[in-house]
Formats: sequence, structure tokens, C-alpha cells
Amino acid sequence: MTAAPRVANWSPTVAIVMIICNIVAIAFGKLTINQQNAGPELPSSNLFGGFGLPALLGVTSFGHILGAGVILGLSNMGVL
Repeated sequence: MTAAPRVANWSPTVAIVMIICNIVAIAFGKLTINQQNAGPELPSSNLFGGFGLPALLGVTSFGHILGAGVILGLSNMGVL
């Protein structure tokens, strides 16, 4: 018999957790990235907090990795 981790099915709660993790990652990036507007600029960059394309891709990638870990952890604990 193999052990399979408990995984949460998609729900609005899971989506909210992912959104919160991305907001936390964007705030962390805003405080720690030295050259936020380096690289190609985004259209209407004020909508993206002044981030350039590399910074935006970096913080949202980090947010999704963080979100996946939080979702797996919360579902393993039985919260989700």
C-alpha cells in the first residue's frame, strides 16, 4: 500500500489562500528588490506597483510557490 498525501480540491477558499500568498510575495518583493523597474517595462506599470517584467515574474512565481506550499500544508493539517 502506498501513502498518498491529502490534497485539497479547488475551492474558493483555496483560491483566496493563493491570492493572499501572492499579495504577501508582492509586498516582500516591494520591500526587498533593489531595481524593481529593471528590464522591459510593463504597460501601465503603475497598476503593477512600478515593477518591471522580471520583478513581476519573480514575485508572482515566488507567490505561487509559497501558495502551493501553504495549500499543501493546510490541507495536510485538515484545515482546507
